[in-house]
Amino acid sequence: MTQLQNKPSDSDSRYKVPNLERGLRIMELLLDHPEGLAQSELASKLGYSKTSVFRITMTLLEYGYLIRNEETKSLMLSRKLLAMGTKALCEQDLMANAIDVLRSLRDAIKETVLIGTIAGDELIVLEQVLGSHPFKFSVDKGARLPLHTSAPAKAMLALMPQRERDAIIGRMRFTRFNDHTIVTPEAFSVELNTVVKDGYALDRGEQLSGIHCVAAAVLDRHGYPVAGVWTTGPADRIPASVLPEIGRLLVVQVGLISGRLGYGLLCQTMQA
Repeated sequence: MTQLQNKPSDSDSRYKVPNLERGLRIMELLLDHPEGLAQSELASKLGYSKTSVFRITMTLLEYGYLIRNEETKSLMLSRKLLAMGTKALCEQDLMANAIDVLRSLRDAIKETVLIGTIAGDELIVLEQVLGSHPFKFSVDKGARLPLHTSAPAKAMLALMPQRERDAIIGRMRFTRFNDHTIVTPEAFSVELNTVVKDGYALDRGEQLSGIHCVAAAVLDRHGYPVAGVWTTGPADRIPASVLPEIGRLLVVQVGLISGRLGYGLLCQTMQA
């Protein structure tokens, strides 16, 4: 009789990668400590050597899975896992609920309309609907944009929990592209306060001179900003005088996407 080989059990150490297992346990522990933990605290709570924790967390930092508060040295989970989960599980649902709104906005504004999300320290373009002008802007799907000049990033950051927003701003590199670029965390925070008040965010040629962008955030059922929708075009077609009008249009139309994702329903359920 042929002897069948046993399948490896979950507890069989021969099939485990120790450092990978430690890295996963570090991330699981940080999930329970959103305020963050220092490397020494991680080592103590998990019973790992400080050297092992240092090497693993430095790798996770390098790949953007962790962020570090430079003042307290505490480590926290980044939004990269959320972005990956959104891409794996929800992107199709997000696109299904957003694409007709993007097309309606394009028809109304005539300029290219895009949707993207923050991953790590950049904004990633998820999809676009090209403008109807003979000369139109096109951005490759998957393109990465700096946060401090990006209107959709501003729209999302403005509505994030204060602690998460501060952590991201603390890591940002405020590279100067031209005289319009915001180059200090203080000025950027003031800009985000304006976004909260107005409901929409602007890029006044802060990376590419002569290019204006207007954006609004897409909120999930918990009111968390999961994406940003924006339109972009040359300043002579989108002058400063029409930016508020476009901003208000975006707030209304992007609100339709948020509603489809359940925003507002949670509060209604709780009140019922």
